[in-house]
Amino acid sequence: MTQVRVATFNVQHGLGPDGRVDNHRLADAVAALDADVVALQEVDRRQARSGGVDQARLCATTAGAVDHRFLPALTGPFRYPGVRRRARAAEPPETPGYGVALLSRFPVRHWRVLLLPPATPWVWGRVQLGADEPRVALAAQVDAPSGPLTVVCTHLSVYRFPTVTWAGGLARRAAGYRPGSPGERHADRQLARLRQWLTALSRPLVVLGDFNLRAPAPADLTGWRSLATADTFPRHDPRFQIDHILLDEAPGESRVRSVAGRAVDTGVSDHRALVADFDVR
Repeated sequence: MTQVRVATFNVQHGLGPDGRVDNHRLADAVAALDADVVALQEVDRRQARSGGVDQARLCATTAGAVDHRFLPALTGPFRYPGVRRRARAAEPPETPGYGVALLSRFPVRHWRVLLLPPATPWVWGRVQLGADEPRVALAAQVDAPSGPLTVVCTHLSVYRFPTVTWAGGLARRAAGYRPGSPGERHADRQLARLRQWLTALSRPLVVLGDFNLRAPAPADLTGWRSLATADTFPRHDPRFQIDHILLDEAPGESRVRSVAGRAVDTGVSDHRALVADFDVR
């Protein structure tokens, strides 16, 4: 029996309550979680607002990770529309970006990447016509002491489909907007796409991230088991849980036993980190 600790943390590019980005404060906060695997969202790489630092690399080094990967959802300078663009599945390693990251104290056997469908179009991948940001998912199979474990980091859409007139709907579809019912959450669709993509990956599988869906919706929609239940947003006065750690095992298997889950106020970001400890047979 091996105990594993995982954590997910939307870091808001390291922004603190004092209005400053302090990358070392961020890295220390991530290291203090003392997790074997950490999933990070809203991570900057070589962005002016965060001092041009590769935040994932700094956090990995400070936390003692032996492997890590940053996956951009957007590339280019974040603050300049028309210059930033929707990221491709493979980008040059030093390209400025904004996205998600996985840090692991266990060696990583292999990585998988998924670009999730946006609700609003990006013309030529560069001109953003609507409010929906690109979203991605990053999966890794790690060599845990108990055997292979699949871990996944994602950050789902906050977009809800608006009420539009019949003519407006035609115009939106012609421009490349996805159709949807008024008030429908695009995160539900992205979660369904993620679940489908993950069917080919080995179990046990732990999915971590900011789903922008309140508990218990992600567990109910997927059938996955929640490993941590605690309010995570907003950090200073959390009132609901939109950050999640979910487990899926192979049919008929029960190798994972949940031990404890909790939210942690790191003093950084507008989210609390979510941590889960579990035993693996």
